[in-house]
Order: sequence, then C-alpha cells, then structure tokens
Amino acid sequence: MKKKITFRYKKKKINLAVEDCNILNKFVGLMFSRRENAKALLFNFKNPTKIRLHSFFVFFNFLVIWLDDKNNILEIKLAKPFQVSISSNKFFHKIIEIPVNNKYSKIIEFLVGN
Repeated sequence: MKKKITFRYKKKKINLAVEDCNILNKFVGLMFSRRENAKALLFNFKNPTKIRLHSFFVFFNFLVIWLDDKNNILEIKLAKPFQVSISSNKFFHKIIEIPVNNKYSKIIEFLVGN
C-alpha cells in the first residue's frame, strides 16, 4: 500500500512516498528487485525492536533509515549487496529502505553524500 512518510534531517523536512509493507513484504524487502524499478519500502513494528536485516539477493546498494515512533531518525546506513547483517544499536519502530537509483538520487545525496 502506498503511503507518504515525513521525517526531518539537518533541520530539513523530507516527504517520501513509500510502500507500506505487510508481513510477506517485510520478509522479502528489496530482494530480487531491479535497481531502477525498486521502490522505497517502509517497515512498521508495533513494539520497539532491534531486528537485523540482510541484503542477500539484493544486487544494488540501498539506504537504511531507522526511525522511532515519532519518525525521528535514529540511524542511517548505506547497505551493500549480500551483507550478512545490517543493524542499528538502538531500538526502533520503523525502517525505511531506499534503493540507490535515479528516482531517489537527490534524497540519498542529501542524506549520505556521494
């Protein structure tokens, strides 16, 4: 389901259209997606969690943003293909995965630079 999420970074408000993932989508994430067709994904969790992600079968880099229940950024990491573990040291309520592609190039450049 398409959804918009808003968060702040460096005092700038960012609005991002995301796919709100159900249980199956949470398991699959960006696996087997094509870079240019991939969409930003939002994973919501009812309770604070510290689950780990992996990037098996994701053939391109993507940005991972961990958010609290008020959409404050807790951590940002650039994930590379076939990483065994991608995690945050903090408890979080949401994760956004943003594929590194032309569609999201400006937001990725703003969040992590070149």
